[in-house]
Amino acid sequence: MLLQGILPPITTPFYPDGNVYFKKLEHNVERYSRTPVAGIVVLGSTGEAIMLSDQERRDVLKCARGTAAPNKVLVAGTGIESAMQTLQLTEYAAELGYDVAMVRTPHYYKKQMAPENMLAFYRTVADRSALPVMIYNFPQATGYDIPAEVVIRLAEHPNLIGIKESSGDVEKVRKMVEATRHIKRTATVTERFEAVTPRMISAANAASDGGELVPVGALSGASTAKPSPAAVTVGGKMKTREKEVGFQLLVGAAHKLHPSLDAGAVGAILAFANVAPTSCYEIYAAWKEGDAELAQLKQERIVEAAQRVGSELGIPGLKYGMDFNGYFGGMARLPFLPLSAAQRAEIERLLADIRN
Repeated sequence: MLLQGILPPITTPFYPDGNVYFKKLEHNVERYSRTPVAGIVVLGSTGEAIMLSDQERRDVLKCARGTAAPNKVLVAGTGIESAMQTLQLTEYAAELGYDVAMVRTPHYYKKQMAPENMLAFYRTVADRSALPVMIYNFPQATGYDIPAEVVIRLAEHPNLIGIKESSGDVEKVRKMVEATRHIKRTATVTERFEAVTPRMISAANAASDGGELVPVGALSGASTAKPSPAAVTVGGKMKTREKEVGFQLLVGAAHKLHPSLDAGAVGAILAFANVAPTSCYEIYAAWKEGDAELAQLKQERIVEAAQRVGSELGIPGLKYGMDFNGYFGGMARLPFLPLSAAQRAEIERLLADIRN
């Protein structure tokens, strides 16, 4: 399937007593669904997934799935340390109707995570997963940085469709893009070349009282032979076509979004998009339109805030930034601590002129 554009890895809201605040989760998902983001990532690092119980993870996945707009790609963070646990959560996400499983690198036993371990782990998960799988590399949190050479080998697996590369290493992105350029796959997309998933087609069919994908030519009595990649098909109210895609690289560093796109990334899963999804999207949109000057201008506008709020101040900083910009952030779970008054004032200054 097609992965592109900007996706926020949403936070998990909590009550003051630490329990998950599902109404506020619904509120945030509904608001993100009205922005130009391409999709929503649930149970990423900024979702404090590692702090949730297994039942809480399942409940959060279910709540977000039930609230998100049908035209947004839904990515479930299902990576846990063992392949078995990862597959169990991935299977549950597939049952709910998620589109992609994002699987972070195992890292607790990092000294034993040789290339052979990672190859076996991801190949096993990809072989058995009902969902297409995206590798997730976040060395700032895990202390493990999956080598580009391992990713390049994994990219050959037909069910490993991409990676979220959060190291911030633009040259690593460039290297992986160049080394996987030969991989060619076909993805179903809309007439406007946006992502289409089985869940979206089902929703379109339900909205139009059923129907199945048929070549447009068949509607006028023309041949029903297999359509060319450029041919449009109709499913319910949804018209689709085919697009060639490769191994798709998305990045996770908002302050380096523009140079990463220039290096070959096709989009980004950005913690800072929780705070300012539109500002992040504007960089991508300008780049997509070939306006490098505007993309750089938009990039420069968020660099300081993205670095400070989206990275250095961590999840408490992100959540306060969300509160400031009209979403619900709230508190983070211990061992995270509340921000100081000076830190809150700094965030307000940094976000004063950044669109949400």
